[in-house]
Amino acid sequence: QVRLVESGGSSVQAGGSLRLSCAASGYGYFVSAYCVGWFRQVPGKEREAVTYIGNSRTYYHDSVKGRFTISQDNAENTLYLQMSSLKPEDTAMYYCAAAWRPATCSNPGRYDTWGQGTQVTVSS
Repeated sequence: QVRLVESGGSSVQAGGSLRLSCAASGYGYFVSAYCVGWFRQVPGKEREAVTYIGNSRTYYHDSVKGRFTISQDNAENTLYLQMSSLKPEDTAMYYCAAAWRPATCSNPGRYDTWGQGTQVTVSS
């Protein structure tokens, strides 16, 4: 069973930085995934794509461009989200996810495996 486990979420002041990590296990290797990405969700709102790599592109939501960076360490089988210049509107539960077969990477419904989520709270 493939598992993804996020960590690194915390409470920070506006303008601060955080790095989220997503470790994969159970023979799920990010290097072989079709899509790998980070999504976020707040209560009462739809889950939205923050950033993903797939379909020969790296996507960033307009609201995080220039502030967030997605990366992966294949040797450690870990996905990262570096977040800088955090804003209160970045407050959400953040999830990492992977799709193991061709998919529309922007659609959370196309991802096969999800982490449990890690909370990011940004105060002003």
